[in-house]
Amino acid sequence: MNKDFVSSNDISPDEIQKVFSLSARLKKNRLLYKNLISNKTIIMIFDKPSTRTKISFFVGIKELGGEVVSLNSSELQIGRGETIEDTARTLSRYAHGIIIRTFEQKTVELLAKNFRYPVINALTNHEHPCQAISDAFTIYEKFGNFNLKLSFLGDFNNVAYSLFIILAKLKIKELCFSGPEKMFDKDFENKIKTISEGKTNFYYENDPKKAVKSADIIYTDVWVSMGFEDKEKDKESKMYPYQVNSELISLTGKNTLFMHCLPAKRGKEVSDDVIDSSASIVFDQAENRLHTQKALMVLLYKDKDF
Repeated sequence: MNKDFVSSNDISPDEIQKVFSLSARLKKNRLLYKNLISNKTIIMIFDKPSTRTKISFFVGIKELGGEVVSLNSSELQIGRGETIEDTARTLSRYAHGIIIRTFEQKTVELLAKNFRYPVINALTNHEHPCQAISDAFTIYEKFGNFNLKLSFLGDFNNVAYSLFIILAKLKIKELCFSGPEKMFDKDFENKIKTISEGKTNFYYENDPKKAVKSADIIYTDVWVSMGFEDKEKDKESKMYPYQVNSELISLTGKNTLFMHCLPAKRGKEVSDDVIDSSASIVFDQAENRLHTQKALMVLLYKDKDF
């Protein structure tokens, strides 16, 4: 792999398969690679709230033998105007990795460019690549292949962006986005076509009932992402037709599985009878964050001269 994992664009299809294989092994035996990063300190910078991402990374680092320093930008001199580049160069003298959850994708990219060791993107406004890898692994666990249709309903956000890129690299058969607006341009359509080598049928469907037809998986996320709460009232008024409920699930014609990266706003993007049903695999997704992130760290650190 590259030195860093800052984008879903940073990983090849072969490397994704290596993550899957490692994740399965680590899931069976969490003691594998227990000394991989012993005597190494990883800095976690979290500028946004987090349950699954922060705790799964914290536990994963400890299980791989590392130490954690947990901060947010306001505790660093970045909060008082020091450049990201100078911060990265300084932290390179102290620690062996950075995991960062912040607002701007450019912040993560600049850190990675100027930090000596691996930098992992734990979420920005633009991407959530660790979530995407975990979701793809969860799909692979359930189906064993990607000859599937996934329909994503609601807001085309950072989760959707990263997930669609990863699934296109795995040549999923069909990706459908359904929401009140298309929310992606021709360049992104061409990107998916190029990445999948023309194997993925990617399209927008305004009508949610048509969008879920024959779907193997229905995925949704909160309608308003962190940092965009000022748009909540306006966005939610347009989103209710895209709520995933039992009526919509019944239209697929299949035993469709339901996915959500969590946290969920129950009664908004998803109804209780769906998220609590046997079709819901949301907690499998949550568990797999630990295993896939450990697998990523193994690939980033194993046999490297760090």
